[in-house]
Amino acid sequence: MPSASSDPTDEEREPFAEVDPSGRFGRYPELLGHGAVKKVYRAFDLEEGRDVAWNQIKLSKFSDTPYIIDKIHSEIALLKNLKNDNIIVLYHVWKDNEHNILNFITEECASGNLRDYRKKHRHVSIKALKKWSRQILQGLDYLHTHDPCVIHRDLNCSNIFINGNVGKVKIGDLGLATIVGKNHAAHTLLGTPEYMAPELYEENYTELVDIYSFGMCLLEMATMEIPYSECDSIAKLYRKVTSGIRPQAFNKLSDPELKAFIERCIGKPRARPSAAELLKDPFLSDVVKYDNDLN
Repeated sequence: MPSASSDPTDEEREPFAEVDPSGRFGRYPELLGHGAVKKVYRAFDLEEGRDVAWNQIKLSKFSDTPYIIDKIHSEIALLKNLKNDNIIVLYHVWKDNEHNILNFITEECASGNLRDYRKKHRHVSIKALKKWSRQILQGLDYLHTHDPCVIHRDLNCSNIFINGNVGKVKIGDLGLATIVGKNHAAHTLLGTPEYMAPELYEENYTELVDIYSFGMCLLEMATMEIPYSECDSIAKLYRKVTSGIRPQAFNKLSDPELKAFIERCIGKPRARPSAAELLKDPFLSDVVKYDNDLN
């Protein structure tokens, strides 16, 4: 009869679909999410005894577009150098040469992305929105004051993640991030149209495009509507954004302070405040103590 300390049999273990070369991380078959470039699986860190996310990219899909492979490698290199409480952590990266797959392990936020989390919790106070907002802005402030400056360029509620049990919010999916020099100007058109600042379409912009996207994220958090969902084509959306016409969801905001705060975020580039300036805004002042306690 086996002793209580015996290792579990193969039948008793939850089977891994694969294990990384170091033997530290095991991937389960269960998908946490997927996008145009990568699939994300549930995984486990055997060394630390914690859940993690196993990101997998089939590089063969991009054999005709080597610039995308370069972009992917840039994202990984970027993630490895970012250390902030409100940015998703990268633990490990390696290439499976046999299958031409790039694998990387990141932390998993137990409650998933903020869009899905908000849909599950329809009754959320303004104070809760402020707590989430402060943390997103702290992450953006870290990226924008990083040397060199990092612009996310694709911030939206589907790539902001949350650990709901402690209300901890983290920015992820830096796949479209770009590092810019001291002049803080970039010239590439990428992003999610509903959240893109007008100047992004002109392909001449600064890190303040992320502040615009943050404003649209907050609008979605408040109304549970994706901005400009009334537009049935990219062309109509483009015309509204570049003409300065606000999304219909903006008119559904009943709290005047919230509305004014979002207006600051999505205003003209020259009038748009930095993440650091928004963190000092009176609208967020009553959640500073909570934020300090959380960290």
